[in-house]
Parts: sequence; structure tokens; C-alpha cells
Amino acid sequence: MVVITCVIKLQLGGVHSLKEKRRILKPILKRLPQHFNLAAAEIERQDVWQTAVIGLVGIGNESAHLHRMMEKAVAWIEQNRPDAPIADYRIEFR
Repeated sequence: MVVITCVIKLQLGGVHSLKEKRRILKPILKRLPQHFNLAAAEIERQDVWQTAVIGLVGIGNESAHLHRMMEKAVAWIEQNRPDAPIADYRIEFR
């Protein structure tokens, strides 16, 4: 069994309230599990308007497959959510 995690830091430049932040994050956190069979959650800085940190977790048998899936999830955010640019991300096996 292989467990993979990904921590993604998003910059939300034009956000001026927690309500606006949640409006951006909620669809991302809903669609990532649907498209990539991952668990997703906001894990840090929940009360900061212009920064979001989300965590993704996957489990499987092949580390190469899991790593490709995680890279595709990051690319999906970059391509489909220009309102939430990725400042940094880190993928780790546990």
C-alpha cells in the first residue's frame, strides 16, 4: 500500500472576504475528488483571505501511478482555475 500527499498553496489576489475565498475553494475541493479519486481539504490558513492551503491524499498500489495522478490534479487547478494561481506545491509519499 502506498499513500501520497500533496500540499498546495494558492494565492487568491482579488479576494476581500472569507466568503469570496470559500466561493473559490468550494468547487475546487468538490471537483478534485470527483476527477482524480483523491481526498481534498483546506488544511491551513482558513481565516486568511488571500491565501489558501489545500491538502490532497491518495492511496493505491503503484507509486508511479499515484504521482502522475497528483501531478494531473495540480495541472487541473492551473488550467481550470486561473482565479486561484498556485504559489507552491509539494508531493510526498508516506
